[in-house]
Amino acid sequence: MKRPVVALVGRPNVGKSTLFNKLVGKKISIIEDSPGITRDRIYGFVNFFDKSFHLIDTGGIDSGDENFNDEIKLQASLAIDEADIVLFVVDGKEGLTSNDYIVRDMLLKAGKNTIVVINKIDTKTANENIYDFYELGFDRYMNVSGEQNIGIFDLLEEITKDFNQISEENDNNAIKFSIIGRPNVGKSSLVNALLNEERVIVSDEAGTTRDAIDTPFTFHGEDFIVIDTAGMRKRGRIYENVEKYSLLRSLKAIDRSDVCLIVLNAEEGIIEHDKHIAGYALEAGKAVILVVNKWDVIENKDSQMKNFTKEIRANFQFMTYAPIVFLSALTKKRIHTLMPQIIKVYNNSKKEIKTSLLNDVITDAYRLNLPPSYKGRRLKIYFSSQVKTAPPTFEIQVNSKGLIHFSYERYLENKIRESFDFEGTPIVLKFKNKGEKEL
Repeated sequence: MKRPVVALVGRPNVGKSTLFNKLVGKKISIIEDSPGITRDRIYGFVNFFDKSFHLIDTGGIDSGDENFNDEIKLQASLAIDEADIVLFVVDGKEGLTSNDYIVRDMLLKAGKNTIVVINKIDTKTANENIYDFYELGFDRYMNVSGEQNIGIFDLLEEITKDFNQISEENDNNAIKFSIIGRPNVGKSSLVNALLNEERVIVSDEAGTTRDAIDTPFTFHGEDFIVIDTAGMRKRGRIYENVEKYSLLRSLKAIDRSDVCLIVLNAEEGIIEHDKHIAGYALEAGKAVILVVNKWDVIENKDSQMKNFTKEIRANFQFMTYAPIVFLSALTKKRIHTLMPQIIKVYNNSKKEIKTSLLNDVITDAYRLNLPPSYKGRRLKIYFSSQVKTAPPTFEIQVNSKGLIHFSYERYLENKIRESFDFEGTPIVLKFKNKGEKEL
């Protein structure tokens, strides 16, 4: 599924972040409360009925302190460049300012499909200022209040009116896997090693593409498509150096993948940005493999493998099910271990469990460890069934969803994993109130 990209741009303090949170809603990040991961709120998935898009937030563009604002302008330029639609946010309460004209000039130069979003229209002053913004010279204007939730539905309708409905891509049933990770971890080298040829140019030179590169190939008679996110064009180094925006390429690739290979650099170890990227793969519900590249440069490999595994498990506590593969794309050492793992985690993500077996596991788990009672009531589980694959999703009928504690949900997930091999794939538990017991 390919999601369009929408970017929020504007000068400081016009309410972009409030609007971002309102558009994305509570699903900003399923993983925010999970242990071991932090992330900034610069990207979000927005679902609106049967349509979906990526939303990018950007820093406020200001003509003041030049040193600071050069970076912000660069980041906004990257977001504008990647976007299908730009939401130009202005402050209805304050009216037009010189900084609004700076943003206007950037957008007119880029020639992007733009909607001027007049925010903070919940005051009398704002309503008097609205028509001043038509001086900016764009075709589409929407009046909203992010704080008061006014006009958000209409804005979403306007954004998505020309978007296609969400649909699954087939690609002739080929297994699609993406190579994602921060800059300079060896993503293109890994593609070359897998393909055993220099089909993807490993280079910092101009001329290669900035977008993801799809390469079909066959392994043991089975069709695969590898999606490499490392390609760059002339401005590529700038893109890669602004780490927040190099994420966007990874997001696009994650969307279209069955399996995500999250590449880590054995030389440099784990940094926060690695966890951000892994977090998006988790949020998208994709099967994952953690690939530690550049293993050829590590001495005392056996002891270091144990140490690195411990470090990965400590940093990626939200992804304990992910297998870890150590290899060197450069020397091709251990490269043969990767394809079997890709096939395994893909199959696990598509696995279907018989309802009778699932109910046996859940019932046994419940009897073995009864959930604690709360205000004289105890959680009861009536029936369980698998309702989806990729990721495997289980619906569990209970007396009251309000009695489910996070730790008990984790306990049930662990019991399912003990009974069935779901290595490499997240699994989702959805609790549903039984009709007559509905609160």
